[in-house]
Parts: sequence; C-alpha cells; structure tokens
Amino acid sequence: MSQFPLEPGRAEMAEMGTLVLDHVLDFVAGLRDRPANGVADRDTATLVREFLAPPPEKPGDLRELLDRVDRAVDHAHEIAGPGMMAYVPGGGLYTAALAEFYNRATNRFGSLAFQSPALSALEESVLRWAAQDVCGLPAGSTGLLTSGGSMATFSAVVAARHAHLGEDLRSGTLYITESTHHSVAKAARLAGIPARGVRIVPSDDDLRMDVDAAAAMIRSDRAAGLHPFLLVGSAGTTNTGCVDPLPAMADLAEQENLWFHVDAACGGFFRLTNRGRRRLAGTERADSVTLDPHKSLFIPYGTGALVVRDPATLYAAHAGDAGYLQDIGTTDGLPTYARMGPELSREVRGLRAWLPLHLHGVTAFRDALEEKLDLAEHAHDKLSTVPALEVPWRPELTTVAFRVRPRATGTAAAEEADRATRHLLDRVNASRRVLLASTVIAGRQTIRLCILVHRTHGDRVGEALDLITAAAEDLWGPSLRDDEGSNPGTRRPRSRSRIVRCRARPANTDLHPGVTRLRPAVQPLRPIFPVGVTPTTGGSHGHAWPIPVPATVPRLRRRRCRRGNARHRGVHREHRFRRPPQGREPLHPRHRLR
Repeated sequence: MSQFPLEPGRAEMAEMGTLVLDHVLDFVAGLRDRPANGVADRDTATLVREFLAPPPEKPGDLRELLDRVDRAVDHAHEIAGPGMMAYVPGGGLYTAALAEFYNRATNRFGSLAFQSPALSALEESVLRWAAQDVCGLPAGSTGLLTSGGSMATFSAVVAARHAHLGEDLRSGTLYITESTHHSVAKAARLAGIPARGVRIVPSDDDLRMDVDAAAAMIRSDRAAGLHPFLLVGSAGTTNTGCVDPLPAMADLAEQENLWFHVDAACGGFFRLTNRGRRRLAGTERADSVTLDPHKSLFIPYGTGALVVRDPATLYAAHAGDAGYLQDIGTTDGLPTYARMGPELSREVRGLRAWLPLHLHGVTAFRDALEEKLDLAEHAHDKLSTVPALEVPWRPELTTVAFRVRPRATGTAAAEEADRATRHLLDRVNASRRVLLASTVIAGRQTIRLCILVHRTHGDRVGEALDLITAAAEDLWGPSLRDDEGSNPGTRRPRSRSRIVRCRARPANTDLHPGVTRLRPAVQPLRPIFPVGVTPTTGGSHGHAWPIPVPATVPRLRRRRCRRGNARHRGVHREHRFRRPPQGREPLHPRHRLR
C-alpha cells in the first residue's frame, strides 16, 4: 500500500487494472446473451436509492465496488448488445475503450495545441479525414470533436448566426422540417434566435423537405423584412433515416445566400460506402456538417464532430481571450480547439477514433456499414410481405419504420391500428431479445427498427423479424372474444400445433384495439405461462406478456375440465394451465401442471 492513497504503486495498479479488465471481459463476452432491456421496475427504486448515497469517509474495497457497479450496468438498456435496435444505437468498440483508458490515464489537455502538439496533430488527422475524405469538403476544411451531435449543431448555428446576422438576432430565420432533429431548434434557442424565427418547411410524401416550399417561405420572409440565414438538411433523419434533397437545398442556399448545414449525425459515415455516397450526395456542398462517430463509426458515447468548409468561421464566432491566457502559444499548422468552440477544458478526443481506425483499417468500418445497409433492406423486404403491417418508406440508411395496417379507412380504423401498434411493440420488447422504439409520424403510431450496433448481424435481425411477424399476425387475427362467448379475454391460437394460447390480462383491461371492454370475470385473471415460455416484463399494462414459442413447447397433459364435457374442454384449452395463487407473481415455467 502506497504512503499516499491517491498514488497507488505499480503492483497495486496492476492488480486493480486486472480486476477491472476481468469485469469488462466478462461483460463483453456475455453481450450476445444479455437481455436487450435489463431495466426491471421492481429493482429501480432500490438501486437508485443505493447509488444516491454520498461517499464514505473510509476507503472501500474495489472488488465489492465493482460488483455494485455491475448491478447498475445490468439494470439498463443494453446499448452495446446485438438486440439494441431502438432509437439510434451506438455499439461502443472495445478497441476504442482501450484507447480511452490510455487517454484518461495519461490525461493530456486537448484544447491548446502547444501543450500537446503531437496529440493535437493526431486529433486533427481524424477531423481532416472526416471533413475531406468522408464528407467531401475541400482541402483546408476541418472542425472539432465535441461531446455529441447536439454540441456540434450548437456551434454550427452559432457560426451561421455570426456570419450572417452579426449582433442583430431578432429578425433572423432558419428553415427545417418536422423530421429535423430537435437539437437544431434547441440550438437556435440557445443561440438567441426567437422561437418565431424557426420555420417549419412542409415535407413531401417521403418526409423529405419540399424545396419549392422552402424557397417560397424564404422569399416571403425577406419581403416581410426578416433575415433568412440558415437552411438545414438532414442526411438521415432519426425517425426514418430519410435523406433530404441535399443537392437542391445546396442550390437554394447558394441562390439565397444562406448558410447550408447538413445534419449527418445518423448517416454521415455511410458515405464511406458506395450506396451511402450516392444517397448522401450534396453533403460535400455544405458550409458545416454534424457527424456522430458514436453512431455510425461505432465509437463509445461522448464523441461528436462538427466539420466546416472554412475554419475561420468557427474562430470568428467562438473567439475569446483573458489575461491568464497570455502565455498560450501557437503551433504552425495545428488548430486551437479552445477558440473553435465553447469549451476550454477538454480531453484529447481524437485517440478513441484514431486508434480503431488505424488498428482495424477503414475497410473494416466500410464493410460493417455495408452489412447494416443490407440488413435494413432485408428487414424492409421481409416486413413488407406481412399482411398485417404497412411499411411506408423504403430505408435509405438502416432505419425501417413500420406499423399495423388499418383494417379499413377512416379515423376509427387508424386509431384501432395505432393501439395495435403499441401492443405489437410491447409484445416484441417483452421478449427481451430485441428492443425497438416507437415514434409518431403524421399522427400515426409507428415502430422503428434501427440496425446500427456493430455486433448486430443477420441472426439477431432474423430473430427480430420473426418476433414482429408472429406478434403482428396474432394481433391482426380473430377478435379477442371467444367464438362461443364463454371465455372473454382469451385469444384463439392461429394453429393449435404451433402457438400456445395464454390467458389474458385483467378482465377489465382494454387488451386489443377491437375490444373496448371485456365482460367481467369472477376475479381478474393473471398471465399463465405454459412450460417452455419465459415470463418477461415490459407489457403496456404492467403485466408480463409471453411470446409464444413455435414448435418448442412440449406437449401439454390434458386434465379434466371441472365445468363439463369434452366439447367444453376443447373450447377452454387454457384449463390445462394453473391459476397462480392470489397475490403472487405469474407462474414460472418450472412450475408443473396439475
């Protein structure tokens, strides 16, 4: 033990490092089998209370502390796992984590090049590659690495505001669509642009900006004495991954003397592929581009990027000085990141991208992105064949949006389909093998399947598609009411040999869009799990909702129904299952049938 507790000796550091590495290796090795959603409501309050406790005065034990942290890590969405297809996930490369450990241990200051010139050159090489090789901006373009896309977008809006509005912010207007990431409007507000200055341009049927409508709005605003200054295009929206007509928008920005910003946080690095370069054409004409290496470059969270055509615009917008900075020197050919963005104190952010790129080579990343594009197209084609689903948009990147198809036209049918879509999401997520997320597009509930984790491959995508298909066909099947009306709340299986029926949730619950209220039973019924079906959490009504397991459920032993004859037993097949005692959790599969 060192005389100074904060300065452990080499042997002690090695022991600590080995212990941490063992935990990390166990975590990574088990990712394929970890649930996509590890959050359990019954444990949340206890864990939150435990981790809100203040630190003790006396030292603790590292092994015990890591075991506690493991519990917190387990109680989370498994962002790094192959089943994470919700939101826009980031996988987190192991090699980037190693780079970050080295980076944090050496603890170099990353904002001022004269303090660590070689590491600044390392970071600058990543930025020049992203700006020029990936985005296609001209020689001399560069930028800065940020904590994420939101901070990158904020600096872009500030640069555009400074270049086109100066100090008069009240009359400035910028142009986005409903599908533009919300960070743009947020950045405008933080940059002092009034909310009335954020113009929402109509979109076409493919959710892409209507450039003619944008042009008309810009001309109208100029005629009204306002000052249009910024046009924002999306190179992959969060909702559907659609790409705005960037070349036409670049033409409009040039004609109207606007700053043209491209939000490529989701899709920017797909330009490494031939398909991505074609679909994201026009990015190379932007004044600034937001990128998120922690999305489509698989780098751990906390890694965003802003690249700009002219770095001088960032210096002009973010300039600042103080007497205590008089000793700051300059290094020829290297930027001073503290004067290109709002942060002064910052780490060297480039190493976490530089090391994986140099270790694996760019081709490995290109191949991984090609695979994700292939998987998204396969998912679209497979879901498009399911009669119960509608898949309105073909994916341009790796997000597939789908929803339950209405049975008829009209508002009532659409609302019924929206409720079914929510139930479909619950059913799929209850498997805990995959995690999907929902959104609202044009007033309709829609599910998003986003394939972007580098560990997600064809096997897990196929599993997700099977779950979606089975649940969609089940929800779109016959009404929940029993054909003979004697057992409300029980769904008839599509195939007696393939799907095992499960008892419904509480009898007074609206289970399905087609049923407004089920007839009351003697007492509320709880879910019953046949052997071979795993109880899961996450149903929309707080009850477990099992996913049927085709062709794997063992043959169940029939017992005599207390209510009558064989015909009655044939209708009420759920009498084969046990009713759980009141006040207890649903039966676990290892419970035996009577």
